[in-house]
Amino acid sequence: MNKSDKNGKQKTSIPALDANHPYSSRLSSRSALYTDLSLLLESQSEALESDRYRRLVVEENLLSRQSFSSRKKIWEELKSRYILDVKNPLFESFWTEWAHCKTDPEQALTAYCLLSLNDRLVADLSQNLLYPLLCKSPVEMNVNHILAFMKHSEKKHPEISKWTEKTKLKIAQHYLASIRDFGLARGKYKKTTIRPALYGAPVRLLIRALRLNEIRNSEIIKSSVFRLLAIDPGGVIDALAELNQKDDILFKIQGDVIELT
Repeated sequence: MNKSDKNGKQKTSIPALDANHPYSSRLSSRSALYTDLSLLLESQSEALESDRYRRLVVEENLLSRQSFSSRKKIWEELKSRYILDVKNPLFESFWTEWAHCKTDPEQALTAYCLLSLNDRLVADLSQNLLYPLLCKSPVEMNVNHILAFMKHSEKKHPEISKWTEKTKLKIAQHYLASIRDFGLARGKYKKTTIRPALYGAPVRLLIRALRLNEIRNSEIIKSSVFRLLAIDPGGVIDALAELNQKDDILFKIQGDVIELT
């Protein structure tokens, strides 16, 4: 979804970067569906428009669902989580980085960043609750942590108070299952955090997202959004410098001049 800025220019709407964006309860139905996303993306050599992805899932049954209604449902859930439309600049950026990933863990983290960028609740949970636990890894994370976070957030996000206790519990359970699928935790019942390695693709995706919101380089290197990858705002420069040494990005800083591509 796009919206116009004060100059009338189209600006990509990114929930994670919009402090006023409401929370969604979409995770109450299912987790991140990362395996299904991977199967869908890997079936094509290029990014597609939304209608073509829909045909693959609903009409051609690429994800092997037994009924038309279940195919339609899985499509709707994937679409709401991952955008799945090359016309959307954020998804186009994601696809570019996904295609350049060198390992499965790098792909998983890149998909995790897209889900977080497209879901304000997931972004806030990850930046404010998961982040310090990742930094202390390995430590336990459980549903009570997430339920307490949502309770604390009700004043700023009154939509939470309209959700049933069952909905909140399902969100908590599915969030934990999702971070496990993305490689940020291990364990079937008891989840223990895993601090992620530093990869180029997810970092580049976050940079692209910030630029879509017209954030300058001087602010990018201080952005809290990198907490999604367990990178403290004070450590962004060091992380970018390390990726520069690996030729995963181009990063130079001299005085007030910052080059970042």
